[in-house]
Amino acid sequence: MLEKIFRLREHGTNVKTEIAAGITTFMTMAYILAVNPSVLSAAGMDSTAVLLATCLASFIGTVCMAFMANLPFALSAGMGLNAYMAYTVCGNLGYSWQVALLAVFTEGIIFIILSITKVREAIFDAIPLPLKRAVSVGIGLFIAFIGLQNAGLAVDSATLVTLTDFTENFSTSGICALLAVTGLLITSVLYIKRVKGSILIGIAATWILGILCELTGIYVPNAETEAFTLIPSFHMTDFSKLGKTFGQCFNADFGAVGLFNFIVVVFSFLFVDLFDTLGTLIGVSTKAGLLDKEGKLPAIRPALMADAVATTAGAVLGTSTTTTFVESSAGAAAGGRTGLTALTTAVLFLLSMFLAPIFIAIPAFATAPALILVGFLMFCTVSEIKVDEKSYTSAIPAYLCIIAMPLFYSISEGISIGVISYVVINLICGRRKEINPIMYVLAILFVLKYIFL
Repeated sequence: MLEKIFRLREHGTNVKTEIAAGITTFMTMAYILAVNPSVLSAAGMDSTAVLLATCLASFIGTVCMAFMANLPFALSAGMGLNAYMAYTVCGNLGYSWQVALLAVFTEGIIFIILSITKVREAIFDAIPLPLKRAVSVGIGLFIAFIGLQNAGLAVDSATLVTLTDFTENFSTSGICALLAVTGLLITSVLYIKRVKGSILIGIAATWILGILCELTGIYVPNAETEAFTLIPSFHMTDFSKLGKTFGQCFNADFGAVGLFNFIVVVFSFLFVDLFDTLGTLIGVSTKAGLLDKEGKLPAIRPALMADAVATTAGAVLGTSTTTTFVESSAGAAAGGRTGLTALTTAVLFLLSMFLAPIFIAIPAFATAPALILVGFLMFCTVSEIKVDEKSYTSAIPAYLCIIAMPLFYSISEGISIGVISYVVINLICGRRKEINPIMYVLAILFVLKYIFL
């Protein structure tokens, strides 16, 4: 039966290899179950509800990828996209998380429409490669900065931000910051040594060290300073919590946002998700040898459709944009070649719902190393951006895009500055042929954003 559905022999694989690959993929991306509730809780969302929504959205999206595209890719709430929702849309812009979920839902519907046609691929082709890579790099720095803040390492000061004083409040924030540093070292070493599930192991190790510190009196819980106990309470998952986020995107106070502002938010989600998904699909497919002779992915349209359906379902359930994870490359490296790998990962996400009380009890300083390391992995793309004199007209906009994200604390600002500067610089330098017509449209939309916001 599995042979008939997934055509295993045709892809040179077998059931044992596919299941092992699926487990490997889950191990490398399961950290999102600890990180996503932590990130989205900053927007005022219930942690348990977010975790349940994340598990279900990951299950739905990955199952769609398995049966619609027969590809070994897994989906979950995207890093960077969840940060944009929590810290930019709900933080800097001050919109409610219900409005943010409505924007994600709208984005998903638009992507379903675009995935039916070739529009999504056309938009992707219009953006110059340096800017595509810059978006990944900028998001990496932004995520790393958030991780440093969650760890308590980066704090406010007269210079806007500085390294924390470990000796001040050592029994609470001080020891937590120190544990985060330790966790980062552990996670980094495990990752370098290619230990499967290194990020998840790093989170668990940091948390366990924190529990040991609490049991020995080094860490002292203090509710007044929001230094809560690190010891989880073991109880059954309260599945009714999902009701706090399920369908709430349809209860958004749209009038408090305004049509134009809402369109800007939707477009920002669209832009980031578009390049994150396509970049991941191409990158993982290359590593897995799934591209054809022309360098194209034959099943890219159903893969994009699966991604779009997952985003829409995730918004209804109550989580940020659900997208294809680059960690899927771990499963591909383990031999995964078909949708059976994805199906295995999907089942594991579904079973994770029963471990919700454990995942949501993980403290921010324990997930911070994961954010910082994932930021590094995204930052690595910077080496692929050419910076010679002939490439300055694309390299400088890429640079502006990268630094704008962490310094302005906004992914959308980085994207808009990158697009506008690319069009303007190339126009002035007489390189009109380098600019795709769609880029003019994008630049004008972003300029209008700054005029009317």
